[in-house]
Amino acid sequence: MPLPKQIHEIKDFLLTARRKDARNVKIKRTKDAVKFKVRCSKYLYTLCVFDSDKANKLKQSLPPARWIHYFILEKE
Repeated sequence: MPLPKQIHEIKDFLLTARRKDARNVKIKRTKDAVKFKVRCSKYLYTLCVFDSDKANKLKQSLPPARWIHYFILEKE
């Protein structure tokens, strides 16, 4: 089973999310960061964003036709 891959640039993540084989996008919000995960046919790609303003802009920039799931994780 292939390991997940991390993406470091927002532009690269948007290009990956617009690929033909991208199935869904999961957004996980923690206290420190927002993680965007896109499932493609072979790999799960992850982008960690530590700025909430950038995360909101990225959320609005996602392709509208993809399945988007939101998760809020509370760690105490």
